[in-house]
Amino acid sequence: MFTGIIAAVGKIIAIKNNKKDMTITVQAGGLDMSDVKLGDSIANNGVCLTVTRLSGDTFNADVSYETIKLSGFSDIKPGFMVNLEKAMQMNDRFGGHIVSGHVDGVGEVISVTALGNAVEYWIKAPNELAKYIAKKGSITVDGVSLTTNEVDGASFKLTIIPHTISQTIMQQYAVGTQVNLEVDVIARYLERLILGERAAESAKKQQSTMELLAKSGFMG
Repeated sequence: MFTGIIAAVGKIIAIKNNKKDMTITVQAGGLDMSDVKLGDSIANNGVCLTVTRLSGDTFNADVSYETIKLSGFSDIKPGFMVNLEKAMQMNDRFGGHIVSGHVDGVGEVISVTALGNAVEYWIKAPNELAKYIAKKGSITVDGVSLTTNEVDGASFKLTIIPHTISQTIMQQYAVGTQVNLEVDVIARYLERLILGERAAESAKKQQSTMELLAKSGFMG
């Protein structure tokens, strides 16, 4: 479990491609590695990965086919910068929101506008994630816990302060940048709760139920 508060920016320095998955080597930058052990979890751009090897300020992690398919890791190369956050401890300060480290899809930056000292970003999410994104709700972008200021269809606006930009890879964002998105876990559970007893039915039957709920005005 994570909070979406980035501790450091790291860099992928090596990639070993296997048959369908890969192993990456990450230089941890300013991340405190003194208490990291083999098997610990570290979020890389919002993707929860398990440490499989440690060497000084670098660590290895395996990236599964499913993770590659659902995240921006399909396009990574050596030199790729990543937001890093170690898994939270029970006595940590909870500064962001509940982040699982399970990416739901890849969004695209469609607008970048300077707004005084801040920067305004519009990001287009996959259409299937639009129902989980609400104005003034929480969303995780490349592992960063953020608040959506406006929503327009599947697109949402973020207004980011200078500190957040300087401490994350958001300073590199430009129109066309691909970003990992994780929607608020509460929204995902709410969808299942709405199904009630029908949650045990097949996906095809559930789809019919969701369409009925939408037609009845229960879903946007």
